[in-house]
Amino acid sequence: MSNITLLLSMPGGSEWILIILAVLILFGGRKIPEFMRGLGKGIREFNDAKNSAKREIEEGMKEKKETTSTTTPANNQA
Repeated sequence: MSNITLLLSMPGGSEWILIILAVLILFGGRKIPEFMRGLGKGIREFNDAKNSAKREIEEGMKEKKETTSTTTPANNQA
């Protein structure tokens, strides 16, 4: 098995327990809810900004479409 495959594999049950214990030791039981709350707010703000940008782009495309459909070419009468 190659080293890349070993590096990309997901942790198993015992690894998750070690990760959780390390987080508890580093941050403590009181800091984890604050950290998760901050993480949730950050994700929420990111999603709001993403949706806002998407909405602005769609509105710009809609305006561009409306302006091109309302303009008519000049009639050339000879």
